[in-house]
Amino acid sequence: MSEMGEFSDSDGEELVKVARKAVTEFLRNDSKIQDVGFDSKFDFSSGVFVTLNKQGSLRGCIGYPLPVKKLSEGLVDAAISAATRDTRFSPVTADELNDVVFEVTVLTPPVEIKVERSSEYLTEIKVGRDGLIVENTFASGLLLPQVPVEYNWNVEEFLKHTCQKAGLEKDAWKDEVTKISKFKGTIFKEETPNGKIVRELSDDFL
Repeated sequence: MSEMGEFSDSDGEELVKVARKAVTEFLRNDSKIQDVGFDSKFDFSSGVFVTLNKQGSLRGCIGYPLPVKKLSEGLVDAAISAATRDTRFSPVTADELNDVVFEVTVLTPPVEIKVERSSEYLTEIKVGRDGLIVENTFASGLLLPQVPVEYNWNVEEFLKHTCQKAGLEKDAWKDEVTKISKFKGTIFKEETPNGKIVRELSDDFL
């Protein structure tokens, strides 16, 4: 793959495996992996998030919402940060890795949703397809497209929770000064720790 576009299942498998390898190398040897072939294959800029789950619960999630880094570099940095720098959790230890499920979400560039009235957001956003970024003054928050699916939220609930993620009132999405952008995500994850890697959402959602 030479540019941002459709990702094959084998691409996804490689991305998730490298995320796990990056965290393993960092935790065990305090070093960052280098893979010339991987760097060359994924040398285009892209937003990316790495999510870690342990026994069904979130263990870390960090990434880049904007295409500010090459995907190869952003993936490695996001994986290490999700494991060690998510302030909501204590750092992951090497002994935990066999209990952690790795998930990678590659993002399309966010696009601002232009509406004349806030009620139009409810028809412009599709649960399961869109991720959201809410920005208001100096606050911003992001939720990935798989989050409302996991919690069975409707569009309005999705908007409210994204506002709360930004540290805003839950109905801030109705304010004229609030900017809401959406993006799509291609998601790959392990079914079990270090197990089979699958595409999380069907193409019908994307």
